[in-house]
Amino acid sequence: VSHAYIYHNSRQTSQYPVTQSAKIIIIIIVINIMSQSSAKTAIFPASGGLGGSTSKHLLDNLPPKEIVLIARNPRKISKSWTDAGVETRYADYDKEETLKDVFVGIKHLNLISYASIEHEHRLKVHKLAIDEATRNGVSHITYSSLAFGGDGNPTSLAYVMQAHLDTEKHLASIAKNNSAFTYTIVRQGLYSESFPLYTAFFDLKNPTQAIYIPHDGKGPGIAWAKQDELGEATAKIIAQQDQSGHRSLYVNRTLLLSGPKDWSLEQSVAVLGEAAKRGVKIKPVTKEEYASQPSINGASGYGSGEAGIRWATAFDAIREGEACVTRTLLGDLLGREPESFDRTIFNMAKVSS
Repeated sequence: VSHAYIYHNSRQTSQYPVTQSAKIIIIIIVINIMSQSSAKTAIFPASGGLGGSTSKHLLDNLPPKEIVLIARNPRKISKSWTDAGVETRYADYDKEETLKDVFVGIKHLNLISYASIEHEHRLKVHKLAIDEATRNGVSHITYSSLAFGGDGNPTSLAYVMQAHLDTEKHLASIAKNNSAFTYTIVRQGLYSESFPLYTAFFDLKNPTQAIYIPHDGKGPGIAWAKQDELGEATAKIIAQQDQSGHRSLYVNRTLLLSGPKDWSLEQSVAVLGEAAKRGVKIKPVTKEEYASQPSINGASGYGSGEAGIRWATAFDAIREGEACVTRTLLGDLLGREPESFDRTIFNMAKVSS
C-alpha cells in the first residue's frame, strides 16, 4: 500500500475537513508503521554452537523474511534457510571494519559473545558491535552472557566472566542515557556439553582414572543446561520481545537460563565415569599444577601458564556458588522439563562410541 494511496483515500472518505497539519501527521504515522514492520531481527555471530542453535529455533518463532543471520562465513548458513527468505550478512569480530553498517535495517539484535576468555579485546569488540548497532538504529539488544555471578550479580570470581559483566554494564549505561534503547541480558547456563572445560578436558573416548583440577569436587556445583535447549529458549525470548504482554517481562532485565538441578563436580565426574565405563576420581591440585598439565597446554584458548591460571578462577567461582543457581525460566520457555545433565552425557557417549 503506497503512502499516496492512503493519503488520497483518507481525503476522499473523511466525513470531516482535514487540515494540512493533520494530513502530514497521518502520513508520518503511516511511514513509521511501515518502517517498523520492515525492521528485522538479527543474530551475530549466527555460527557456532549457541548461535547456530538460536538461529535454527528462531525460524520456528519468526517469519524467515524477518531474520538476518550475520556470520564470519555466511556461505555455511543452511541453504534451506536462505531459500525460505532468511537474509545473510558478513561480519567478523576480528575484522572490526566489517562491523560498520552491518546492522543497518535491524531493529532487534541478539549479540553473542566473542569466543574467548580474554578480557580487554573481548570487551573492545563487544562495545564496538553494540555502538555500531545503536548508531545504525538497533533499538533492542538481547545479549547472550554467561551464568557465572549467580542470579544477576554484578561481580564474579571467574576471569572468563569479566568481559561479560563489563558488556552488561555498557548496555545498561546506554539504556540509562537513551530512552529509545532497551536491552535484555540472558545469562546462559553452563553447557552440559562443555564439561571438558571443568574437568581438565576429560575425554569420553579416552578416559583417565583421575581428573586433576583445583577443586575437591564437593558442592555447590553447576546447574548444567543443554546447549540446544538454551538456544531454543533464547529464540523464544527474542521472538517475544515485541509481542504485547511479553515485552515488559524482559526489558532492561537480566535473565538466568539454568538447568533444574545443581550437580556437584564430584557428581558430574561420576556421570562421566559411568558414561565412559571407567572409574574416575577428582584429585585436587593447585592452579599452577592444573595449568601445567598437557591436557590444558593443548587446549586452544585455555592454554598453559597465565592463561590456564586465569581459566582456573572458574573453579573459585564454582566453589562460591556462582554456577549452582537454579531457576525455572528455561523449562517455562521450553514448555517441558529441560534435559538432565546425565542424559545429555549418556547420549554424547553413545554418539562417540
